[in-house]
Amino acid sequence: MFKILKYSFYDLMRSRWSYVYFLFYLLLGLMLLFLNNALSNAVITMMNVIIVLVPLIGTIFGVMYYYSSREFTELLLAQPIKRSSIFLGQYFGVASSLAMSLVIGLGIPFVFYGIFNSSAIWDFSLLLVTGVFLTFIFTALAFVIALFNENKIKGFGYAILLWLFMAVIYDAIFLISLLYFQEYPLDKFSLVATLFNPIDLSRVLILLKLDISALLGYTGAVFQKFFGTNFGLVIASIALLFWVIIPTFFIWRIAKKKDF
Repeated sequence: MFKILKYSFYDLMRSRWSYVYFLFYLLLGLMLLFLNNALSNAVITMMNVIIVLVPLIGTIFGVMYYYSSREFTELLLAQPIKRSSIFLGQYFGVASSLAMSLVIGLGIPFVFYGIFNSSAIWDFSLLLVTGVFLTFIFTALAFVIALFNENKIKGFGYAILLWLFMAVIYDAIFLISLLYFQEYPLDKFSLVATLFNPIDLSRVLILLKLDISALLGYTGAVFQKFFGTNFGLVIASIALLFWVIIPTFFIWRIAKKKDF
């Protein structure tokens, strides 16, 4: 699996799309630091981009790499290699290369701007960590969708629909539910609903860390009371970890039983 991971990692790193992805974050970081006087303001602006764009890129790259490497995968399947090792290696290779492009692309401009000497270093670190988590989560979900669908068009369609649901539709349903049932106690419902969406969970963690939970409105106090504590931070981290583990388990399980 590690050999396949290494090959997939270097294969994607040589791709021009990886350079485009890296340069995008590099230029975005430079532009935000140029336009904002404070590092904290740049981090807040970056959050809005990371929360939406990273899941989309992870989803597209995951599906695209699976279908584009189909012939190579068939060659590997003819060898005495476990199927699960092939697809897990490809998944970790793709997710690792995307995560590295994200961290280095954003890290270079902020390091030169003096992030290590700023109090915003912890906020920026949390931003990168959540970005890495979202990369691994949505790349894994993309591989699961691709393994379920042999048709490329259906695979891409379902993957984009998944991202759209998590990034937009889920929030709309959540807000409508809060408004419709506003007369009832919704504290526990809000917390549980947030845990079931990694994008919302990442957004809440970053907003609380930046101490701007007032932007969350009524639920901001609830989130601050729970996620603002060490226990809440541990629960949120475990939830994000499970969002990585569960799709990875499905990749392993589907790959073992799937007839190619």
